[in-house]
Amino acid sequence: MNRVLLIARREFLAYAQTVGFWLSLLALPLFAVLGGALPLLMQGADPVRAVVLIEETPAASGLAEAVRQTLAEEGQRRADEVRQATEQAAASAGAPPGAADGALASISQPRLRFVATSSDLSTAAAGPARDAVARRLLSDGTPPADRPDAVVFLTREQGVPAARVWSARASDDTVRDFIRTALKDANREAVLRAAGIDAGVVDATEAFEPRIAVFSPRSASGGEVSFRDRLPGFIGLAMCFILWSLIITGASILLNSVMEEKSNKILEVLLSSASATEILTGKVLGVALLTLTVLVVWGGIGAFALITAAPDIAADVGSVLMRNGLIFYFAAYIVGGYLMYAVLFAAIGAFCETPRDAQTLMGPIMMVLVIPILVVQMSLVNPDAAVVRFMSWVPFFTPFLMSARAPSEPPLIEVIGTMAGMFAMALLMVWLAGRAFRAGALSDVKLSWKSFAAAMGGGGR
Repeated sequence: MNRVLLIARREFLAYAQTVGFWLSLLALPLFAVLGGALPLLMQGADPVRAVVLIEETPAASGLAEAVRQTLAEEGQRRADEVRQATEQAAASAGAPPGAADGALASISQPRLRFVATSSDLSTAAAGPARDAVARRLLSDGTPPADRPDAVVFLTREQGVPAARVWSARASDDTVRDFIRTALKDANREAVLRAAGIDAGVVDATEAFEPRIAVFSPRSASGGEVSFRDRLPGFIGLAMCFILWSLIITGASILLNSVMEEKSNKILEVLLSSASATEILTGKVLGVALLTLTVLVVWGGIGAFALITAAPDIAADVGSVLMRNGLIFYFAAYIVGGYLMYAVLFAAIGAFCETPRDAQTLMGPIMMVLVIPILVVQMSLVNPDAAVVRFMSWVPFFTPFLMSARAPSEPPLIEVIGTMAGMFAMALLMVWLAGRAFRAGALSDVKLSWKSFAAAMGGGGR
């Protein structure tokens, strides 16, 4: 037992003492935050384009005003959206209204601003002469303070709005896209007015969103379904993906560790002082502690962020996890799932000296691991679907699918039966993988499905 613990301690510290491990451990929460904040930061940092707007022909009269009106309406809409989001965030966090206004102020700024037309551009004749002035005005020869980002010539072709957009940057389509939207709105309003239809009535009709209340006898209140009733499904789905990530991470670490020690002959040295079973047990235990560390850190960061930003939702999440011992179900599925795949990856690593050697078996195994991820999305809407229930009984899929289904309170016979099957398969995998690990660690046989199967069956010793 002491040798097992020493090997486990060595395996844990080999990764836990490295800076790279902690950087990679914090990478997921960091990227999650950046993934949500980066679009907002990019939107806020996007420069406001200075645009010169010219009605090129008398037929285009009124188009410039329509474009300006569209910009004003868009600015008002963006400001309203930011204000509502800010108020909701402040209410969830318990902060006073307006506390986050400064942080989100830049996001509501308009994408464009219209600047005065230069005298030489306004006096130039329509057509090639004005194009030449616009080309010169947008070139690098014009001082930056006097250089706009785009020049827009508004006109009408066959009675409908049209435009020519000169842009300082050929790859920037912001002005073009906005002008297209503004002219579509102007044409739509003109067509409706000609037909005697009030455009405001049409806009109000399109903007109407009916309130649909959903009721269920299984809701917490026995009536209307709320976010609290949908929360267990989201938690189950999240636990499935977290479990999948942890198993892939831990098993991959174990595979690479055994493979590296096999290629460096360290495994042979370890076998001189400990049995193959002790080495395998110690490695699986050490990486399990490493995986547990990852889970605790991720969970701690997520819990702190949720408690800080939305304490009410955090309380609901805690209530769901503790209801009917759900958190213990998740723990059991993590243990069973990790044990099945960890010993399998360790056994594969004992036959490999390079990553190329492992590809023979890793491809099919990864395909198996992808299957429950494809099916689990169905469990959020219908956790009792026949295909989900059937695949839950497959031991290699049980940890993922039952983690997603557990919050919906499946029949107790399914919970007990699938869990018993999972642990029975885990014990079988420990026994078979132990034989394969021993055979792989003590031989230089080239890895193949045939040699691996023979080793698991005892024929490779």
